[in-house]
Amino acid sequence: MTVAPEVPVLMEVRGLTKTFPARQSLLARWQGQPRRAVQALTDVHLQVQRGETLGIVGESGCGKSTLARCLVRLYDADSGEVRYEDLDVLRLRGSALRQYNRRVQMIFQDPFSSLNPRMTVAQMLQEVLSVHRMRPPAEQPARIQELLALVGLPPQAAGRLPHEFSGGQRQRIGIARALALEPECLIADELVSALDVSVQAQVVNLLLDLQQRLGLTVLFVAHDLRLVRHLSHRVAVMYLGRVVEVGRTEAMFGAPRHPYTQGLLAAAPALDPARRTAAPAITGELPSPLNVPSGCAFRTRCPHAFDRCAVERPALLPLDSGQEVACHLYDPQSGDPGIGAAVPG
Repeated sequence: MTVAPEVPVLMEVRGLTKTFPARQSLLARWQGQPRRAVQALTDVHLQVQRGETLGIVGESGCGKSTLARCLVRLYDADSGEVRYEDLDVLRLRGSALRQYNRRVQMIFQDPFSSLNPRMTVAQMLQEVLSVHRMRPPAEQPARIQELLALVGLPPQAAGRLPHEFSGGQRQRIGIARALALEPECLIADELVSALDVSVQAQVVNLLLDLQQRLGLTVLFVAHDLRLVRHLSHRVAVMYLGRVVEVGRTEAMFGAPRHPYTQGLLAAAPALDPARRTAAPAITGELPSPLNVPSGCAFRTRCPHAFDRCAVERPALLPLDSGQEVACHLYDPQSGDPGIGAAVPG
């Protein structure tokens, strides 16, 4: 998959930061200790091109889902900027925010809890069409049938309740509900992680087909590198709330630059017995988001860390390969040629 470089930027994230207050014990309150905060996102920079699929990957707890929720305004960011064409998303209110939410829709991870168990499929879709005035009442039944056909569900599914469907079918209902608003951009948060492996391919292929037919832009949040490679035009790698590498899928999987990206790919299961190894791909424990290391957040686990990594946070810099990497090893000021090697075998 490739995306032409002249494709315009649809969404741009600049310096996005989000923290959550941590739980505080009664003793800590009694002693007057300041309340600590979880650093979920720190100075995130990202661009999404119109019509592409951008995969967002990283370990659990790296901020992928928080980023997705900030983009659709389910969470309010502490600081930063999200531009959607000419819109300043974080400042939208009232009808302007509702209009934005029609253009950018989110599909949630868990199809078992994201649907109202007391409403039939037709009632759920009709509610969306009515609230957002997508169709007059007389046209809504026909539109509901169109949406069901679009996601591969039979017409009789309209009168059934969520518990009567399988996990894959429920996820299709979630996709139909998002498409009812005729969005330009879909944000899929771990779309298939709650599904059986045999069903995952069906839902992924459906998403690819819908993107081609409807001209959708997709942000695909996942931890499964195989799916991301299959779906995405470009990939953004996150670590402890920061984007550490962005690039085209072929370059990222063929010659990853950041040590964390190299470790992630090395940790992926290998089908070839000759490539299997017992050595850990990434050493050390993931630091707590309550106490993120100074400088480069990955330095405590990085085999290439040096003094500058402890005191200065690396900026996301462009490379000749077309990738962007947040690593001092690629900064000319470091006086080091960098690592730049493919994933160790």
